[in-house]
Amino acid sequence: MISKKSKYAINALVHLGRKYGEGPTLISTIADEENIPQKFLEAILLELKNDGILGSKKGKGGGYYLRKDPETVNLAQVLRLFDGAIALLPCVTFKFYERCEECKDEETCSIREAFLKVRNETVKIFKSQTLKGLVEKEKKLMAKKKA
Repeated sequence: MISKKSKYAINALVHLGRKYGEGPTLISTIADEENIPQKFLEAILLELKNDGILGSKKGKGGGYYLRKDPETVNLAQVLRLFDGAIALLPCVTFKFYERCEECKDEETCSIREAFLKVRNETVKIFKSQTLKGLVEKEKKLMAKKKA
C-alpha cells in the first residue's frame, strides 16, 4: 500500500496537471479542491519543488506550478520520492538494494527471481502512467459519467 503522503502528492500533481500552463495555483486551492490537509500539503509541495518537479512563485498571483511537462512526470518518480523502493523485497530494488539476511545465494534464489519479475512489471506500469495520461483519463471518465 502506498503512503498517504504519496497519495496526496499524486492528487496534487494531477490537480496541477489539469492547470498546466495556466500559471501558479495557491496551496489553499489545491488543499480545498483535493481534500488534503493544508499543512501536510505544504510539506509535500516543498519536496516536489526540491526534486525539480514543481516551481513556486511568491506574492500576488503566486503559488505552485509544474516545472516539468506532465508527459515527463510519472508515478514511479513520485512513489520513489515519497515511499522509497517500489519493490517488495530489498534484494530486488533498483535504488535501495540490500541483501536479504536469510539468503544463501542470490543467483539461485527462486524467490528473488519471482519478486524481481513483479518489481519489473510494477515499475513498467508506474512509469507508463504519466500526469498527462492521468489527466486525460480523468477527462474521459468524467465525459463518460455525464453521458
